[in-house]
Amino acid sequence: MKRLILIIAVLAMTAPSCCRKAKTDVVADALAIETAADNTLSAAEEAAGWQLLFDGKTTDGWQSAKPVNMGKFPEGGWGITDDGLLYVFAGDGAESANGGDIITTRKYRNFILKVDFKMTEGANSGIKYFVDPFLNTGAGSAIGCEFQILDDDNHPDAKLGVNGNRTLASLYDLIPSKHAPLDESAKYGWNTAMVVVNGNHVEHWLNGEKVVEYERNNQMWDAFVDYSKYRDWPDFGNYEEGYILLQDHGHQVFFKNIKIKEL
Repeated sequence: MKRLILIIAVLAMTAPSCCRKAKTDVVADALAIETAADNTLSAAEEAAGWQLLFDGKTTDGWQSAKPVNMGKFPEGGWGITDDGLLYVFAGDGAESANGGDIITTRKYRNFILKVDFKMTEGANSGIKYFVDPFLNTGAGSAIGCEFQILDDDNHPDAKLGVNGNRTLASLYDLIPSKHAPLDESAKYGWNTAMVVVNGNHVEHWLNGEKVVEYERNNQMWDAFVDYSKYRDWPDFGNYEEGYILLQDHGHQVFFKNIKIKEL
């Protein structure tokens, strides 16, 4: 029975775009809203209730994801460039083994999150949400749903998992992204991730295109998780709220224009 539910879930969660729900007004507004200079809010964004999660100068609003260091930003492994880019240092590719993951200083429930990111060759990182840093207090990354950041052509993780569910913009190890392949100039240039959470409905967007859509807190979702690497983490993906995380996976990745609108 669980396998049948999983098959139905896969079909429902990876349906063609013509069969998905139409964009909500709030998502359309988020895509169309006038933006400002990097790491600032335009008047339109301020009026619409957007907030900056990174000001381009400080690490205010962020902390280590490791419970033992929560309340403090990692002493190493992360930096801010002179032109206002938050970046994770290159390492040996290990998961959260250099500076470690960073999370917001507060939790979020319903929101639209936008993040501009730039990969380096062979990079692996991620943007996580519904993160509970107390689930995994040992080695490795904090646990949460992940918008995968990956150089699909040059990192082996793209060929692992099932049906491409570890490629760029996928819900990592669960639902593959339907994004078109990025050309060389776009791949190592700036791209925009957007995550929309409205109750149990979640969407991933890449460069203005919806690439993942799913419903959580139901039997299909739970069956889907049972066939993933997250099967052993209790109630994975079903939390009402959680932290937002930027991942240290031992590869250099740059971030800017990290903004959130609570719904």
